[in-house]
Amino acid sequence: MLSSPSRDGLRFAFGTLTVLPVRVTRWDRPAARAGMLCAPLAGLVVGVLAAAAGILLLFLGAGTTLAAVATAAVPAVLTRGLHLDGLADTADGLGSAKPAEAALRIMKQSDIGPFGVIALVFVLLAQVAALARAYDGSWARGALAAVVSATAARLALTVAARSGVPAARPEGLGAAVAGAVPVGGALGVAAAVTAAAAAAAGALSGPYAMVRAALAVVLAVAVAELLLRRCVRRFGGVTGDVFGGVAETAATTALVVLALG
Repeated sequence: MLSSPSRDGLRFAFGTLTVLPVRVTRWDRPAARAGMLCAPLAGLVVGVLAAAAGILLLFLGAGTTLAAVATAAVPAVLTRGLHLDGLADTADGLGSAKPAEAALRIMKQSDIGPFGVIALVFVLLAQVAALARAYDGSWARGALAAVVSATAARLALTVAARSGVPAARPEGLGAAVAGAVPVGGALGVAAAVTAAAAAAAGALSGPYAMVRAALAVVLAVAVAELLLRRCVRRFGGVTGDVFGGVAETAATTALVVLALG
């Protein structure tokens, strides 16, 4: 049986990162730490559900483009669109060229500015195009892309929640999880297990697919890290919007890598 911290961590991960009916029972720092370490597991479930939607449409004869659209839509639905909204708000904040405090106010506004619209359009186009290319190869390759990208996106959240990365605001989900994950063994294990699991899944399609899947995870986290560092310098720390932007950046990067070759 799972220990109480493990159960609390899973509840925190699924309750905050998905719309699945999981009740979060603890909001303290230990629960946040365990929850962010469990974030890739939430991504795995989201990815499997996304792949299932795409495969269903493929077998119904809808074609690879509609399958790709459905696969990209499922993670958005399962996160209430919060990650995409965070990406848009982060783009507006970064593009505003205003001081940190003013940029953070822009990010809190309910409307989406031009930078946010542009970011959403290109990210969603890239995700759908990459998924369609993967499904063109085979249903299995498309499913692998869906699962690996969703898992890598949540691993990027785990990395972004590491100690040493401050919160830009004293309130909100960003502040609740910022700096919660200690740099060291737990973080390293989460990253290694995610990359190894991606490689193992890719190995079913051959050595090249194995390397490509592992590389997708590594590059996804690396590109997301670049965005994270830029946001920390620009805003003075992370927010819930930044976490959303980091997740979408990682997912898109992983999909592009998995579409190559």
